[in-house]
Amino acid sequence: MAKLTEDELLFRKVEEKVKRAIFEYGLIVNGDRVLIGLSGGKDSLALLELLGRRSRIFNPKFEVMVTHIIMTNIPYRSDLEYLKGLAGQYNIPFIVYETAFDASTDTRKSPCFLCSWTRRKALFDIAKKYNCNKIALGHHQDDMIETLLMNMIHQGAIGTMPPKLKMDKFEMEIIRPLCLLQEAELVRIATWREYSKQLKNCPYEKGSSRSDIKRIVGELQKINPEARYSLWNSMSNIQEDYLPRKVDF
Repeated sequence: MAKLTEDELLFRKVEEKVKRAIFEYGLIVNGDRVLIGLSGGKDSLALLELLGRRSRIFNPKFEVMVTHIIMTNIPYRSDLEYLKGLAGQYNIPFIVYETAFDASTDTRKSPCFLCSWTRRKALFDIAKKYNCNKIALGHHQDDMIETLLMNMIHQGAIGTMPPKLKMDKFEMEIIRPLCLLQEAELVRIATWREYSKQLKNCPYEKGSSRSDIKRIVGELQKINPEARYSLWNSMSNIQEDYLPRKVDF
């Protein structure tokens, strides 16, 4: 038997992490129809491959569909043939959907929020049309740690993007099967798999503070190399007795 390369070993490790996430957080069960939101970035491309491979194992037994949403008012060009071809390797149906948003309609909300919500609403509509009960997004552990800090700094709240979120209004769940993966692992996989980089030129992207938060996490890891794991574990280790509580009269 040929010895596995470092990249192949990493891919197996990543597949095990996805499997662990699926079972630990109950992300997918028998009979699910999962719609993957495929932006074309490295994270969603890896999600497509990982769930495509997982769906062939039949434990749990589930079906997968893929959609790529085009925001017509954002200069974002994707190679649709490439994306469709990757989905075709796993015999996954591929849907292209076009939509748009008008930033002037609600100046109280940032363009990033409006764009994100418009995409999310489109995902719900597509999932409902094709009888999918779950929507899989490509957020990884770094995204979730950064969102935790952003919410604490900007919203004064402790919360993040959970591995599974039930959307009662739309009668479906959002799942994040990459929740245990580090972004660095996905970067290595993207290089090894030679994912085609999709071109993006968003005029609103510089307004986000996420890149600043990413640098802060890097600084925290200089203080403690295990900082990312401490932040992650803190979300399931909330010691309420040691938090301030207001007295009810």
